[in-house]
Amino acid sequence: MNEQMIQSFIRIVGKENVKYSKAQLLAYSYDATANFQSKPDLVISPKNTEEIVEIVKLCSKEHIPIISRGSGTNLAAGTVPTQGGVVLLFNRMNEMIELDEENLTITVQPGMITLDLSTYVEAHGLFYPPDPSSMKISTIGGNVSENSGGLRGLKYGVTKDYVRALTVVLPNGAVLKTGGKLAKDVAGYDLTSLLVGSEGTLGIITEITLKLIPLPIYKKTGIAYYNSLEDAARTVSSIIANKIIPVTLEFMDRGTIGAVEDFMNIGLPRDAEAMLLMEQDGDAELVERDIQKMIEIAVAEGATSTSIAASPEEADVLKTGRRVALSALARKRPTTILEDATVPRSEIAKMVRAIQQIAIKYDVQISTFGHAGDGNLHPTCLTDVRNKEEMIRVELALAEIFEIAIQLGGTITGEHGVGEMKAPYLEWKLGESGINLMKNIKQSIDPLNIMNPGKIFAKESKTRLVIHNG
Repeated sequence: MNEQMIQSFIRIVGKENVKYSKAQLLAYSYDATANFQSKPDLVISPKNTEEIVEIVKLCSKEHIPIISRGSGTNLAAGTVPTQGGVVLLFNRMNEMIELDEENLTITVQPGMITLDLSTYVEAHGLFYPPDPSSMKISTIGGNVSENSGGLRGLKYGVTKDYVRALTVVLPNGAVLKTGGKLAKDVAGYDLTSLLVGSEGTLGIITEITLKLIPLPIYKKTGIAYYNSLEDAARTVSSIIANKIIPVTLEFMDRGTIGAVEDFMNIGLPRDAEAMLLMEQDGDAELVERDIQKMIEIAVAEGATSTSIAASPEEADVLKTGRRVALSALARKRPTTILEDATVPRSEIAKMVRAIQQIAIKYDVQISTFGHAGDGNLHPTCLTDVRNKEEMIRVELALAEIFEIAIQLGGTITGEHGVGEMKAPYLEWKLGESGINLMKNIKQSIDPLNIMNPGKIFAKESKTRLVIHNG
């Protein structure tokens, strides 16, 4: 990018808010995805919608790619500037704009940290349920762009279920306001839902209004261990069949249990084949009844040991153990690739067994954890990106995991997005007609393809595998 162009951006946001040294560009050349890195031409920190409008108009005129970036926790190369261009940071747009307790909404800027928002509203007796594992550092804007989930997704849903309104700068510089604080709105196409999960490919989100609910007054946490994956999976199905919808119903396999115990030393049994973490919240009487019933179901389905946390502090330790699963596994090898295959909850045992067989087949190390209650599993491959031969086997293993998930009625991503890493596999899930429809939407909104180019849409789709999954 030439000096004249850099000066144009400096005039919009100020010199201190434009980064272009080699070290600064390197710092924003990657996200949390393994094996993807590419330097941007410029990094810019705007302070408001008006500045973003001016930035977008200039980028549109010069055909410069724009990559919106929160905290860079993306796991599908969704914020890697693989085609260069301008990375937009929202570190100066991280404020709470309005808490509306009459309408149970909060309006925030996209750079606000998820945990900060959650803590703020809970201090007012309100609750924002989405809780991605990265919530201590992830931003609300990133959560909206990826439609992030979390441990509480089974009972409360994911980010899209709480987005009421958006302010968005479109690729031509126009400002679009969608939705509102109202509970009902069917005026035209649901543009808010279109933009949630669009991964920055349709516009730049500059303001977000979120639905809140009353803060649950009581919660209880339990845990169960198994010598059989099938027993754990049956427990999940039986809990739901008994008309109990817990806040949290999480799964870890033997490899993940061992890694977490190495990391935290909290007494997890290393010989267990699987672990279920369960939590319920709400009225005290209902919570006590549900947690006891879930433990009874776990025992009936073959749990070898169970317990209920005796205090909030003990419960927090158990939940932290699940939240740090990725960090614990990442200590084992130089490179960690966290995947996001999702299947119907009735197929969890088949999927986990298939993952184990695939790991043996390709001689790679894979541990699995995830959200058992909604079938969202995170097979995590521990490898070394410097070993090219091993990385070929890793790619083959991941492709087969995606194929098996689809065969079982699932999908290639439940909450991490498509980004650039999974783009070659998207047609496996959507088919050619689905891809073409999405491309037409993209073309109509962003004809110059300057909004996060290269994401979601692959230059070439992978050839579908032929696997007979017995």
